[in-house]
Amino acid sequence: MAEILSQQEIDALLNNIKSGTDQKTETPVEKEIVLFDFRLPNRISKNQLRIIRNICENFAESFSQFLVTKLQNAVSINVASVDQIYYSEYMLSVSNPACLFTFDIKDTDVKGILEINTDLGFLLVDKLLGGSGIGSKQLKVITPIEQKVLRVVVDRVMFDLKKAWQTVDNLEFVFDRFEQDIDFAQITSQSESVLLISFEIMIGEQSYLMNVCFATFAFDNILAKINTQKLSTIRATKYYGVTSKEVITNHLTKTHIPIQVEFGTARLSIKELMSLEKGDVIRLDTKIDDEHKVKTEGRILFTGRSGIVNNHKAIKIIRKILEEKKSY
Repeated sequence: MAEILSQQEIDALLNNIKSGTDQKTETPVEKEIVLFDFRLPNRISKNQLRIIRNICENFAESFSQFLVTKLQNAVSINVASVDQIYYSEYMLSVSNPACLFTFDIKDTDVKGILEINTDLGFLLVDKLLGGSGIGSKQLKVITPIEQKVLRVVVDRVMFDLKKAWQTVDNLEFVFDRFEQDIDFAQITSQSESVLLISFEIMIGEQSYLMNVCFATFAFDNILAKINTQKLSTIRATKYYGVTSKEVITNHLTKTHIPIQVEFGTARLSIKELMSLEKGDVIRLDTKIDDEHKVKTEGRILFTGRSGIVNNHKAIKIIRKILEEKKSY
């Protein structure tokens, strides 16, 4: 037979419930077991990786503006990935011969590799030397002269990396040397983890890859300065920066072009042309009151009338032809 509670016991139980003194038995919750790889510890947390990605987006925007001004072409750079992998895995992914530039962070033990896709390297060299960038090179080896040309790009990468990381600390990225074989660009042991940042560079309709690899064994001091408070202050500049179109437009507006003024035309026979002497007068088809044509590259832009300003010959613009003639 079930035990029946008395009225006093019922009142005591209700009072305990109202006052919150009734103790509940807590059932133990089993924690999920996570496997830990002692060979590849996650030195960088997900939160820190998110901040590093924002830093890299700032770098990508700044570096893309530099390439636009140098190549005079539409350029966009996106952060493809930010990963922690074994250095041995990264070595296997690098082609041979490659285009590798090692660098250091001054006053630290951090070393890194800037890997530029060989096709991108040849395109940069060709464009910087005034070429069209369309040609291809059968032998994928960067010559010493081409290395000197690429130093302009590498030095800019070092500068933009310093500027992007200023939100964390005043880090100075210093170029070390050029290597074509990844085995000679040893920045850490193969069993150590590295931070690999991949950038996708779009030049026109062509896509290229550029990688920045950091050895993380000496990265702890820098990571310690990355905290959640800085997450709100580090934003990608692509949301408020100028676009490639605006950069090109700004440079085009400052470009100097030759201007010609046509006062008139005349038709002469070969005999008349051969018999011309000093002091002869050629009668033009235009009249004194007619407007002169202002042209560039054979295209009529304006019409005007000649005069003198400050002892210099000048042309006064009367009419704009450029807006009147529209292409259909």
